Amino acid sequence: MTLVAQHVGDPQRIVVAERSRMHCELLARALGAEREFEIVGTASDSKRTLHLVDEVEPGIAVVSADLQDGPSAGLEVIAHVRTKNSHTRTVVLLDRSDRELVVKAFRNGARGVFFRAQHYEMFPKCLRTINAGRVWAGAKEMDYLLEALAAPLSMPRVDNHGGNVLTPQESKVAQLATEGLSNKEIAAKLELSEHTVKNYMFRVFEKTGVSNRVALVLYTMSRRNQSHAAASSR
Repeated sequence: MTLVAQHVGDPQRIVVAERSRMHCELLARALGAEREFEIVGTASDSKRTLHLVDEVEPGIAVVSADLQDGPSAGLEVIAHVRTKNSHTRTVVLLDRSDRELVVKAFRNGARGVFFRAQHYEMFPKCLRTINAGRVWAGAKEMDYLLEALAAPLSMPRVDNHGGNVLTPQESKVAQLATEGLSNKEIAAKLELSEHTVKNYMFRVFEKTGVSNRVALVLYTMSRRNQSHAAASSR
């Protein structure tokens, strides 16, 4: 793996993975014309995409849900990227706002979804938003995610190596936050001050690497998904 230092003010390094070479080249040229972006590699299949991401460690990987090696192959790619290349944020390109694909994209680690029917002018804004650590999704897509979260979630307490991510009290605060409670409501329920709850939330965001409550919910979903996958493989 070759790590390239990214300095403040440098163009954001991007890998583009599209299902056809022509679409891949067109998107790469369009993004490359933006001063703030630098295209460091393109691919049309899973193997090449994963090799590129591992080799150049881009800040963002733009990945089509469908690649040359199969439908939804790109969604499996972003799951690998999330596991092996934690500094690379991913955005998934979709043909349409499909509930199952949207939910799976975020569960696999995507930070945003963008539809080919949307105007290209919105795409650089999408990438800037993701690069700033926020989530990119429309109102309909957020509804899909909220519906998928209807079942109670258990806040993960351990990392992939079995070590504690959150303290017991941080875990309680995070759990209540994912259930939709405000800081004031959490404070009342746990008999804490709002200031203390804010401090706990700050530490939760810092430890989990997310920047807001929506991202925290998505983090919880992805960790639950990982736990289920690990349990089923035993």
